[in-house]
Amino acid sequence: MSETLIPVPASRAARRRWAVAGTALALLVAVTGCTSSPGRSAAADGTGDSTPVAVTGPLCDVLPSGTEPGSPGSLVDRSPAQALTWIPVLTTFEAAVRATGMAEELSAAGGLTILAPTDDAFRAKFSTANVDQLLLKDTATLRGLLREHLVAGARPVADLASAGTVTTLAGTTLAVTPAGSGARLADRAETVCADYRATGARIHVIDKVLGDLPDTAHEEEHHH
Repeated sequence: MSETLIPVPASRAARRRWAVAGTALALLVAVTGCTSSPGRSAAADGTGDSTPVAVTGPLCDVLPSGTEPGSPGSLVDRSPAQALTWIPVLTTFEAAVRATGMAEELSAAGGLTILAPTDDAFRAKFSTANVDQLLLKDTATLRGLLREHLVAGARPVADLASAGTVTTLAGTTLAVTPAGSGARLADRAETVCADYRATGARIHVIDKVLGDLPDTAHEEEHHH
């Protein structure tokens, strides 16, 4: 089944924060539009890899492709934090990066693998109130959660699948097994659109949130 592209609802304060960021992004695009190349299908990604970008997974079919803004080829010369803003199913993860000030950490020397849960994955894990709390107040906990989704080195999904295990920047060891053309992580999450390339990074979109924070999505039901 395809993922929906509806972002996680948020409190009025959170919506205002995201709206300001969205306006800033729109201005950035307008200013840099003459020099950027959103339709590129191949470019060096900071790791010396100049082969054409080929993403893989069931969700890729509904995400930007070809010469569309946000297509895989258009992101290779962007920073990881910038690339996340162009993948429409990652609005919550991208907002978390901004809320925690971790954009620079995503551009770490030596490269990084980003296991980015979809908006649907966050909705299935956390209540709206919990997401608001993490984004607006408990950013230390949110920073720890994000590091559960970061692995040193810009690693293709095939590399992850054959590795057997990987260790996140939070220090957690994840079991990794092949799953179709992608990988299954910690016997919980699977890649649904893998092998986006950004400068010095690989971004693999996954369908579950990793880490050991408690599930709170069920609490939503008790408030209606």
